[in-house]
Amino acid sequence: MKKRLMILTMAMMISVLLGCANMQPTPADSADASPILDRILSRGELRVGMSGDMPPMNMTTKEDRLIGLDADLAAIIADAMNVKLSLQPIPFAELLPALEAGRIDMIIANMTITPARNLKAVFVGPYFVSGKGLLTKRSTLVTVERIEDLNRPDFTFVTLQGSTSELVVRKGAPRAKHLTAASEDQGVQMVVNGEADAMIADFPICIVSAYRHRDAGLVAANTPITYEPIGIAVPKGDPHLVNWLENVLDGLRKSNLMKALGEKWFAEPTWVDQLK
Repeated sequence: MKKRLMILTMAMMISVLLGCANMQPTPADSADASPILDRILSRGELRVGMSGDMPPMNMTTKEDRLIGLDADLAAIIADAMNVKLSLQPIPFAELLPALEAGRIDMIIANMTITPARNLKAVFVGPYFVSGKGLLTKRSTLVTVERIEDLNRPDFTFVTLQGSTSELVVRKGAPRAKHLTAASEDQGVQMVVNGEADAMIADFPICIVSAYRHRDAGLVAANTPITYEPIGIAVPKGDPHLVNWLENVLDGLRKSNLMKALGEKWFAEPTWVDQLK
């Protein structure tokens, strides 16, 4: 009940903030808007892509609902636009192609802002700052601070296909064996099964996975080993949408609503029992 009241309060606050700033777009503004914003408003629906397997940023419940910090942020943005929200579960490696093809309007999926991705899409943010973590069954590795310390042929890493974790392993540990997984859940299972010595993934994902699979002996490194700015990806060619999103995120940060979202999903993992 307390968490439901908090998110309702957050939604009311952001509506007030956006109303006072006169930032909420309406169909009447469409003549001055750019193509993507026009399309969202005329359709009356915001389509947001996320993988649904990156707890606590985005995850899938037993009822196939997408929840998490990313899902809440998407709901706030759709509410501020006065349109319906449609969350689209898409494998991480297919998110940017889906955005470029016009199947979705934006990506809010724990996606790190990188130069290569920025060539394909415009990024707004960061709305969250993370870092790469290490998930393993070997408790001796929890103090590892540099991936270079594991750069040896007898060590096997697994990473999510198409993620920045791939680049971290290739650059930091080129001598190690490197496997890729189609999803974070598959990567975690590969560590559990002993197919990989460790998984490199975003630090929060490693912490949550270690908690969820503690009976299997999984542990996570104590601190992040990289800096990862997380942003919202939107198609190129829509300065009005980018400006609008920047103002929304600025309002969320200055009103401490982003901090409240973080506390909701990171303080206590009460949502774990909802997951598959």
